[in-house]
Amino acid sequence: MTTPFEIVGIPTDNSILIVADHASNTVPANIDLGISQSFLEDHIAYDIGSAAVSREMALRSGYLAILAGYSRLVVDLNRYPDEEAVIPLRSDGVEIPNNLLDLPDRVDRIDRYFKPYHQRVAQLIADIRPSLVVALHSFTPKLRSNPQLERPWDVGVMYNDYETAPRMALQFLEEEQLVVGDQLPYSGKDLNATMNRQAEAIGQPYIGIEIRQDHITEEKGQKRFAEILIRVCNKIQTGLA
Repeated sequence: MTTPFEIVGIPTDNSILIVADHASNTVPANIDLGISQSFLEDHIAYDIGSAAVSREMALRSGYLAILAGYSRLVVDLNRYPDEEAVIPLRSDGVEIPNNLLDLPDRVDRIDRYFKPYHQRVAQLIADIRPSLVVALHSFTPKLRSNPQLERPWDVGVMYNDYETAPRMALQFLEEEQLVVGDQLPYSGKDLNATMNRQAEAIGQPYIGIEIRQDHITEEKGQKRFAEILIRVCNKIQTGLA
């Protein structure tokens, strides 16, 4: 039976914590979204490759990772619980008709699938006091709703008001010979709910990372980016010490 989250690695004090809000495309058996099953393999359902990169990082580095257990189409964990888009009605031009819920059903879904995950993230941060939290996501190189839009970055760094670790991440990722987006393909000023609540609000150092999905659909690319991010995170950890 799928649970609201999966934890990979062994927690240690002053470690690095990876938080993957959109790691899974699983939909509970009791939920019918009203869409074609093919969309569950699409980027609208999950951040393709993010689970594999997170697991690889945790298993190779001594980091700890928490991975979401359910699809972002069930509940979007990188939103605020009172935000309309926390249970999306549309994603990249695709209607999600059965997500139009009355208030009791909406509250029930958030209680079942949103709150347990965020409670566990908060508890992990309180217990292990990580030196750095990494919000790990991936982005599609092309949106069906705007196919003319160019998204040429290999990786993006997202943040809101806290800039210390993100600025280091930008430098270290560029040193890896990557095309790096500063607040691209979108801005953390606009979409940073998990890190706003779980990190920035308590003074916890963090970075938001977006990896281009076509770089991490296969094992070779997943291992490559896990290695890159381990190097970058270790440098940031040293810089923050």
